Amino acid sequence: QMKVACVQMNSGADIQKNLDVASDLIREAASSGAEFILTPEVTDQVVSHRAEKLDETYTQEDHPCVSAFADLAKELSVHLAIGSMCIKVAEDKVANRSFLFGFDGALQETYDKIHLYDVDLPTGESHRESKLFISGERAVISDMNDDFTLGMSICYDVRFAYLYRDLAKAGANILSIPAAFTVPTGKAHWEVLLRARAIETGSYVMAAAQSGDHDGARNTYGHSMIIDPWGEVLSDAGQGVNIIYADIDLEAVTKARNAIPCLQHDREYEKP
Repeated sequence: QMKVACVQMNSGADIQKNLDVASDLIREAASSGAEFILTPEVTDQVVSHRAEKLDETYTQEDHPCVSAFADLAKELSVHLAIGSMCIKVAEDKVANRSFLFGFDGALQETYDKIHLYDVDLPTGESHRESKLFISGERAVISDMNDDFTLGMSICYDVRFAYLYRDLAKAGANILSIPAAFTVPTGKAHWEVLLRARAIETGSYVMAAAQSGDHDGARNTYGHSMIIDPWGEVLSDAGQGVNIIYADIDLEAVTKARNAIPCLQHDREYEKP
């Protein structure tokens, strides 16, 4: 068993302020007994304009939050997953990168968001992540304590079920889905997509989210969730800055996967 926590935030344009808020919430979660803590997508900063984002983006080596979160994980002796931070990888391109730090502060893994959010919503809202971000090219899992293995993803990835199936078949029993989901798509799709990913893989899903108005840059849905391998929502953060917790148990993964062993039932077929 392991106690886990999802931190729900309302990140703005000030990186240092976001770091301070995240650190306080992570400390609170650790003091409540959480051994693994997940923060949302774009924990470090949410801004509205592409040029502003490029001006404020650091390389991984120079980003002030990377070393700060590593030190915090070591200080608190927890596994800490920073849902994502924006990392400069070229003169005009950024990676949306998730970080997993071990309880010793070592950087265990990073994951770059594979699927980019290029959409035109029925509300008239448009997003073009590909104008600024590059796509990741690698699915990532990483072992944590006591046989728990994390499969990493970010936000829009949740709509691509094959990624989670691959993560689970490679050994993941916890799926991290940090997000900054928009309000209209959040109301319509957030919970059902998260529960589907848990059910079809027999895995725990941890989805730490951004919530509320972000200095006018965007409005996010909140409702961070922890979901068990049978699809039951164990905790829902609602809206606002918050922390949710759950005790997770590998036996529940085993029971779900033994009851419906769909990960073993793949068939080759001719595509239409």
